[in-house]
Amino acid sequence: MKRVIWLAAGITIGVLAVRKLSEARQTFGPEGLNRAVGTLADSIANFADAVRDGMQEREADLRAALGVDK
Repeated sequence: MKRVIWLAAGITIGVLAVRKLSEARQTFGPEGLNRAVGTLADSIANFADAVRDGMQEREADLRAALGVDK
């Protein structure tokens, strides 16, 4: 009787795992993964641009405060 219960539990867990993997594959399939990587790359590029702009503004402020020309 115990073996039947464990067998049923194993089959249930296996079926649930296969369903979750299939769902994840559809979500993060080739198109979904490419889209996610593209969005991440765009976000990183936008962040880097914002940091560069801030650095240039700060450098201009410091140069003006010190009276140094480029």
